[in-house]
Amino acid sequence: MSSRPRFLLFIISLVMAGVFIGLGVWQLRRLSTRKAANLLAAQSRDADPVDLNINPGIRSDLSNRRVQVRGVYDRSHEIILRQHLYQEVPGLEVITPLRIEGRDSAILVNRGFTPSPDAVTAKVESLEEPGTVMVRGIAFPVPTSPDSGGPIVHGGQLSWRRLDLGGLRTRIPYPLMDVYLLQLPDSTLPARPIRLEPPALDNGPHLSYAIQWFSFAVIAVVGGWLFTFRQAPGIMHRDPTEW
Repeated sequence: MSSRPRFLLFIISLVMAGVFIGLGVWQLRRLSTRKAANLLAAQSRDADPVDLNINPGIRSDLSNRRVQVRGVYDRSHEIILRQHLYQEVPGLEVITPLRIEGRDSAILVNRGFTPSPDAVTAKVESLEEPGTVMVRGIAFPVPTSPDSGGPIVHGGQLSWRRLDLGGLRTRIPYPLMDVYLLQLPDSTLPARPIRLEPPALDNGPHLSYAIQWFSFAVIAVVGGWLFTFRQAPGIMHRDPTEW
């Protein structure tokens, strides 16, 4: 290969290295953003719990806040989330509206996990918690999804792939809050459904991705240099007009 194509390949390798460095910097920025979000979430979780019965008109952001609320479960509008795993066991998550005591609205409560061989259907009739209950948990925003949560009927049971605020508000005949509660484990609660721990506030894979992109940049520069100049000794001493 003549010197000019080799030199052009080296220029291309430098351009690729620049792209890889840019991607690495982007991952570091995402890491910084995630760390900041995790810090805010940790501070929210450590704050005093919000009592929705005492503060019925609260308008502050409840995301990642510890919340307690008293009310009665409405199992006639229970939501089953399919295709979940708990300790490698397939199953479902049970989401039940809680009619807040003294109010006409409700908040969704993720009561936990129940095993199911097909992760789509399960017998949930026995998961009864009658009467007035006090629920303590961590609040998270109810998401909105383009497929309205993907509701399907299988084996005579309605299940959802995920929560969807708009879709649920059209099916549930009373006002829903825009957050749901992940009920925290408590030894006084029934064994089933299995209460779930809140998601860990980790930094994700951004640092490892950044290291990979920077490694690719080094490989591009070193590989391009070796391919261009090691195979053509003396090329640096040639007249530039020959390139």
